[in-house]
Amino acid sequence: MNYFVHESSYIDDKVRIGDNTKIWHFCHIQSGAVIGERCTLGQNVNISNNVIIGNEVKIQNNVSIYEGVEVEDGVFLGPSCVFTNDLTPRARYPKGHENYKKTLVREGASIGANATIVCGHTVGKYAMVAAGAVVTKDVPDYALMAGVPARVIGKVDEKGNIVEKFED
Repeated sequence: MNYFVHESSYIDDKVRIGDNTKIWHFCHIQSGAVIGERCTLGQNVNISNNVIIGNEVKIQNNVSIYEGVEVEDGVFLGPSCVFTNDLTPRARYPKGHENYKKTLVREGASIGANATIVCGHTVGKYAMVAAGAVVTKDVPDYALMAGVPARVIGKVDEKGNIVEKFED
């Protein structure tokens, strides 16, 4: 075992965790999940069944990544950001995992604290989603997104520097 798991966390069977990954307090990694190398999962992170997390991903406290979400390499997920996987959920009429809408977070993207990513969309490479934004459509590569619903307000580079800001 070449990774760290805090004693308060639970790792189900059939999970793959890459070298030098750190999983902190009160996390739960569910069956079939794959977590890459050199990742950090903060306190109270839940990785659902069959979720794929790339290498060098940083997941801050209180993030749940539900089945149907895939996160590529070098992604930053801010505290308490939210993913969904069902556009019309009902407690009494579950649709089952085969009907979940897929969400892809592309390489190097950053999602701010308390942002919501509605399922069925792609967050582009190196895009930056502002804190509290609600993503309801695909996000272009290198886009700076903000608002409810989120809209493109500028462009960023790979390091997250704002290189262009759009007028209202």
